[in-house]
Amino acid sequence: MTRISNFAALLQAAREAGPKTIAIAAAHEKEVLQAACAAEAEGIANFILVGDRASILSLAKCAGLDLSRMEIIDQPDAKQAAATVMSLVREGRAQFAMKGRIETGDFLRAALDRETGLRTGRLLSHVGIFEIAGFDRLIFVTDAGVVVAPDIVQKVEIVQNAIDVAHALGIEQPKVAILAATEMVNPKIPTTLDAANLAKMADRGQIRGGIVDGPLALDNAISDESSSIKGIHSPVAGQADILVTPDIEAGNMLAKAITYFARGRMAGVVVGAQSPLIVASRSDPHETKLMSIALGVVLASRAG
Repeated sequence: MTRISNFAALLQAAREAGPKTIAIAAAHEKEVLQAACAAEAEGIANFILVGDRASILSLAKCAGLDLSRMEIIDQPDAKQAAATVMSLVREGRAQFAMKGRIETGDFLRAALDRETGLRTGRLLSHVGIFEIAGFDRLIFVTDAGVVVAPDIVQKVEIVQNAIDVAHALGIEQPKVAILAATEMVNPKIPTTLDAANLAKMADRGQIRGGIVDGPLALDNAISDESSSIKGIHSPVAGQADILVTPDIEAGNMLAKAITYFARGRMAGVVVGAQSPLIVASRSDPHETKLMSIALGVVLASRAG
């Protein structure tokens, strides 16, 4: 499998894997509809729009969007729309689900519903991928959107989820940096202890499919020069594919810093359910939503 190292290659892989059918919960949101139309034009996805039909049609008309090939299910209540979307995926009418004008928590609660949701017993976690100028590879950041303050058990699952996403993008042995404020293990900084434990757990096969090291500060993880100056000898230092942050606050800040300061392009997906879940922020431009759809299409096609 060829390694996907930029968004052009990701979009091409989605074209080859698609089209997949995506059900959008509370689809009455302009940027979501623009992304859906762009994905349809690229041939990567078909859509079932679940939401306020009148609002969907009004938004489409104002934006000049053609929804004629998309099925629309009228469900003005956002929570009920999310439940409907999960049922569509469970029934096989859609391959995965996407969030529209609905709170992320309500969308994920629908995914975790024991009767109509998409539970697998695995932890749900968010994996963001970034195309950043000057890097010859995609950079993964996790978890920036779901698990608020993960304990060591949850961190194992977060790392494994990210490794599995990297495998689906053709990265055979992703290099995983467990981030902390310092590269030294310090009992006064609990995140460094977690990082050291995760690295050892990977050595013992409790985390599979990647090379895991930590603690590493951000500069040590992505800069060969920084890691060399500090004398860090590690197969991950300076070469990390996946950056694992201590908690959701650090992850969210890192993701937004990449986007707003470094002008990085982002795609994101929640994994751990029966299918990928697209939960892009309402403030994300439709390009981010389009690339997230492309990511979901590739993951859905390579599941298992």
